[in-house]
Amino acid sequence: MPERIEKSLLLPKKYFWSGNIACAEGALQAGCRFYAGYPITPSSEIMEHMANRMPQLGGVFIQMEDEIGSICACIGASWSGVKAMTATSGPGLSLMLEGIGYALMTETPCVIVNCQRQGPATGQATRPGQGDMMQARWGAHGDYRIIALSPWSSQEMYDLIILAFNLSERFRVPVIFLADEVIAHLKEAVLVRPEFVIFDRYKDKEKPPFGEALIPPMPTFGEGAALLVTGSTHNEWGVRKVQDSLAHEKLNIRLINKIEANKKEIVKIEQYFVDDCEILIIAFGITARSAYQAVKMFREENKKVGLLRLVTIWPFPEEAIREAGDKSKKVLVCEMNQGQIFYEIKRVLGDKKEVLPLFKTCGEAIYPWEVMEKVNLLL
Repeated sequence: MPERIEKSLLLPKKYFWSGNIACAEGALQAGCRFYAGYPITPSSEIMEHMANRMPQLGGVFIQMEDEIGSICACIGASWSGVKAMTATSGPGLSLMLEGIGYALMTETPCVIVNCQRQGPATGQATRPGQGDMMQARWGAHGDYRIIALSPWSSQEMYDLIILAFNLSERFRVPVIFLADEVIAHLKEAVLVRPEFVIFDRYKDKEKPPFGEALIPPMPTFGEGAALLVTGSTHNEWGVRKVQDSLAHEKLNIRLINKIEANKKEIVKIEQYFVDDCEILIIAFGITARSAYQAVKMFREENKKVGLLRLVTIWPFPEEAIREAGDKSKKVLVCEMNQGQIFYEIKRVLGDKKEVLPLFKTCGEAIYPWEVMEKVNLLL
C-alpha cells in the first residue's frame, strides 16, 4: 500500500483550537481535498472551516441540499481520485446510512464525522451524547464490517482524523469518526508535528477492482480503467451478478474478512493502571476523560482502579477487553447512552465477570465525581 511522508501544511507548533477546527485541519493534512456537507449542530464549525480552507489548497467545497446528497457527493468524489469527507450529527447520519451502505458495497474510501448529540430524532441539538455507537456499526442493512474511531481530546480530533483517512484508504472502507459535542467544542492546545505518515490508495487499472485480492486496487475514473461501480452484487470486475448466490457469498465474505483479518493493525486502545486493578473502568470519548481523572484520584488514595479506553470502537476490541477484564474483579462501563457498549462488553466477558453500568442521557457529560461515587459503591 503506498505510504509517504507528508510535510506539515501549517507551521509546526501548538495551536489553540476547538475540536471541530482541529478535525478540519487534520483532514486537510491527511490529504482531504473534497468536502460536501449540510450544516448541523454540533458539527457546523467543521463545514465553515472547510469552506474557508478548501479554496486555499485547491480543494473543492460544496454545501449540499441535505445529508443524502452529501454522502453521495463524497462517494463520487472518491471515485474521481480525491480524498473526501463529510461531517454531521445523529439525524444527518441517519439520512446518510443508505449511502454509507453503498460505499461499503463499492469499497469506497471516505470519512464521515459524527459529532454526537442526544437523540432520538432532533433531541438535544446542542447537548452531548454517545448514542450513535450501534448506529455506526449496524445502521446500514446487510452484513459488513466498518471502522469507527472515538477521540477524547482536541489533539485526537487532529491526529485520529488523519488515522481515519489512512485506514479508509488502506482498507477501502468508509470510516466513521464518532466524536461528541463536548470534544467538538472543547478548546485545547493542539500540537502540529513537522511530518506525517500518509496512506494513498493503491491503483492498478489492469487488475480487477473488486477481487481477487483481499483489498483490491482502486483505479480512478478518467485514467483508462474499464470501471463498473454498482451497489448490486457484482463480480471482481464490477459486473452485476444479482442472481448468482456464489458471487454474493464470495463478495460478502471478503468485505468482512478484509477488516477481520487486519484487526491487529486497526484496533487501538489505551490502558491506565490496568495490570493490578480491582475495578476496571471501560469508557470512550469525553467520558473516558472523566474516568481517567477519577482513576488518578483513586490511585492517590491507593485504591486499585484502572481504565481501559476504547479508541477504536469498531471493529470491537474484544481481545483487549478480555485481557483487561481478566485482571480485575469488577468492570464498570461508563457511557452517555443507555448501554450500547455495555451490552457488547457483557457479551465479550460473559457471566464470569460482574459488569456494571454508569449511564447518562440527560444532555450533560459524565463527571469525575459521578464515576468516583459509583466506584466507591463497588470497592
